[in-house]
Amino acid sequence: MRGESVLEEESACFWGGVRKLYDLIIAMKKYFSRLRWLFVLLPLVCGSAIPRNSTVLPPAIPRDIAAPPLAIPRDIAVPSPAIHHYLYVAEPGIRNYLQYGGHGILVYDMDDHFKLLKRIPTGGLDDKGQPSNVKGVAVSLYTHCIYVSTIKSLQCIDLLTGKSVWEKPYEGGCDRMSVSPDGKTIYLPSFEGDDWKVLDARTGEVLHKVVTHSASHNTIYGPDGKKVYLEGLRSNYLTVVRTSDYSTSLAAPFFNHIRPFTIDARQQRCYVNCDSLLGFEVGDLITGKMIAHIDVKGFSMGPVKRHGCPSHGIALTPDEKEVWLADGFNESIHVFSIGQPGDETAGQLKVRQGQTIKLSDQPGWITFSIDGRYALPSTGDVIDARTKAIIATLRDEKGSPVQSEKMVEIGFSGGRPVLAGDQFGIGRRK
Repeated sequence: MRGESVLEEESACFWGGVRKLYDLIIAMKKYFSRLRWLFVLLPLVCGSAIPRNSTVLPPAIPRDIAAPPLAIPRDIAVPSPAIHHYLYVAEPGIRNYLQYGGHGILVYDMDDHFKLLKRIPTGGLDDKGQPSNVKGVAVSLYTHCIYVSTIKSLQCIDLLTGKSVWEKPYEGGCDRMSVSPDGKTIYLPSFEGDDWKVLDARTGEVLHKVVTHSASHNTIYGPDGKKVYLEGLRSNYLTVVRTSDYSTSLAAPFFNHIRPFTIDARQQRCYVNCDSLLGFEVGDLITGKMIAHIDVKGFSMGPVKRHGCPSHGIALTPDEKEVWLADGFNESIHVFSIGQPGDETAGQLKVRQGQTIKLSDQPGWITFSIDGRYALPSTGDVIDARTKAIIATLRDEKGSPVQSEKMVEIGFSGGRPVLAGDQFGIGRRK
């Protein structure tokens, strides 16, 4: 009787172990591909010797012998949490015109045909209580906040709650700022003034001033975090700041005063719009010299609604194979294929004018989704970057078309921001 009782206990333990192992295999089936793991795990789960009448499994591993580690086979990839992509559009993003999207931040689901999800309330009111021009938008994953600048103030809004953390006015006003790659620092230009203020991204405290007397306007923080690129409306030069000591150097001169610009990921080239130029120029950021002047062929210049220059908007595709150029008068984007650094022939940059894309209105800005799938001009047209076809139009709650020169992509995973794009169409080729 005692032998039968012991056998029953062993059988119960054995079949209990089998059940536990079955549940474990179902939960971890992506990580186990060989039956040998079955023989390792069963005695460990059971905790006793396998019954003598079982002939399908090997003997249990003695308790004084360490079990091998449960390594994941190398040919099985561990899945990462899914990232969902959203487009944050700050309004009013065309001067202070409310007819193009009202006031606030409109959030679109980039993974669901750019469906409008919500509107986040913002500040940035003028002395009469009316929404002021939005000048720039940027994101810090470090503070999990989105920043919106207007003519007079900078707002910090928590991406998790949608609530304002702070809004601060700055002497000389504000323009299009940029956040450091680590998310801790902001370079904020005064409103077409003399300087850029270096801010603590968490508090908005002014840490330093970089004075250029160039009518401070646009800002790009280099991907390496070591240099910041500053454009002033009254300068033919691009100012380059070394973040370690705030020392400056100049790149070019260019054809005329610089307007919007962009850079490649390795910070070797800049691509710039200039006043009175339907086209763009290319600068070598290593030598500080202008290396190419490109005019748009087959199109004429004419009057533009805003900004006062023929081309106000330029972007690199993330793979850096194309430059997309805004053409206000012709309501178009011109696409150029462009050679990579080192591909020059007899010192000449390889540039070829390609397709022209007709838009719904005059563009004043261009950026791209992080993956390069979508081109996003300020007109609210969403363009398939591969086919060059317009596939969607940004619209507000009433179905009216939305326009803005201030938009940025943010990726969320597990309810938290984990990926940040850029308001500028910067290169991302490593």
